[in-house]
Amino acid sequence: MNLPNKITISRIALIVVMIIGILVLACIPNFRVAPIGNSPVNPVYLVICVIFIVAALTDLFDGKIARKYNLVSDFGKFLDPIADKLLNDGIMIFLLVPQAYALEQRRDPLMLTVLLFCVVIMIGRDLVVDGLRLIAVRKNIVIAANIYGKLKTVFQMVAIPMLLLNDWPWSYFDSSWPQALQISNICFYIATIMSVISGVIYVVQNRRVFK
Repeated sequence: MNLPNKITISRIALIVVMIIGILVLACIPNFRVAPIGNSPVNPVYLVICVIFIVAALTDLFDGKIARKYNLVSDFGKFLDPIADKLLNDGIMIFLLVPQAYALEQRRDPLMLTVLLFCVVIMIGRDLVVDGLRLIAVRKNIVIAANIYGKLKTVFQMVAIPMLLLNDWPWSYFDSSWPQALQISNICFYIATIMSVISGVIYVVQNRRVFK
């Protein structure tokens, strides 16, 4: 097994560690989802954020190493997108639980609906694009990534750590803003918009796959 594939597997291992940690926390009675003391950041979410960032960096390195040293393999092509989806979609679902609880407590159904909509749209888009690529591979058609898909990933990677850190460091000046307009949520909205645009472009430009 080459180095890029080992890095990809390490990313999946980090995701498993993160999920196990989340499940353990869910079993602890009265576990606090709110920040502790005067700090805007929950220490547990900080640990999860660090794991997420390390896992995201492995995604950057394995692709560069594979291309630079000509170590691209079919196994890597198969495993890398699976690891990416597990990382991003898994952490978005995790984020949805405490956010939904907090919004329900504040009786803010509109914001809860918006958050649910964004998560469902991004996960749904990934399923559509992955299905399209699966059909394309069987027909020996290569679907290249577009700029909007890359922007979607960038904004996801920016928004998710900020949401895990309770909008820190921007919370020092946007805490009085409506939650819907806080910077972390705006980045999440942009990621959703980029997700929709890139998904539509993938389908339109590669509609020949369905013929």
